[in-house]
Amino acid sequence: MPFRVLVYTRTTGYRHDSIPDAVAAVRSLGAAHGFDVDATEDPAAFEAPLDAYGAVVFLSTSGEVLTAEGRTRLAAYTRKGGGFVGVHAAACTEDAWPYYGELLGARFARHPAYQPGKAVVEDRDHPATHHLPAVWEFTDEWYDFRATPRGSVRVLASADESSYDGGGMGDDHPLVWCREQGAGRVFYTALGHASEAYEDPDFRAHLLGGIRWAAREV
Repeated sequence: MPFRVLVYTRTTGYRHDSIPDAVAAVRSLGAAHGFDVDATEDPAAFEAPLDAYGAVVFLSTSGEVLTAEGRTRLAAYTRKGGGFVGVHAAACTEDAWPYYGELLGARFARHPAYQPGKAVVEDRDHPATHHLPAVWEFTDEWYDFRATPRGSVRVLASADESSYDGGGMGDDHPLVWCREQGAGRVFYTALGHASEAYEDPDFRAHLLGGIRWAAREV
């Protein structure tokens, strides 16, 4: 059956130039794979029931983006089984809300310059990574996090810090992961900084797999 996805792109901090291309990519994936996409930057969207959505996607959001009521509804939605997908700067979001950090699994710390590097695919038994090579060469910002989420999440891919300059987490640098929150599914990818990512077939399949998994469509 078709399902719906809510893509949220509100920013109150840094705003990525890639957001319009990212939204267009998700719409294109939806049209090709049988799901509908609503895109908004209006926090009032979270003050209404979210039950119509198979997944909510925070797509390079930044800063404080939800009202108090929106926070309550999003938490209830995920606990009851709703899917949540965080892309790239979603890790720079809702820093004042402790639940959000728990939901996502980790919080952004810093990043080096945008540059080529390598992601090591640790788990290919997931729709977001099953198509990827063991070592995925990509160009991005290679986010560092305040602490590794390993142990509380299922790590799907990690950064090989020897493949780029300026990494700050060392040998244990998760980059893509999934987890459960209550009855809900959560997927996060730190990749997706530039518009070029959303034109890349491997990244598009990666994003599609994460969305469909979170929505329990695969």
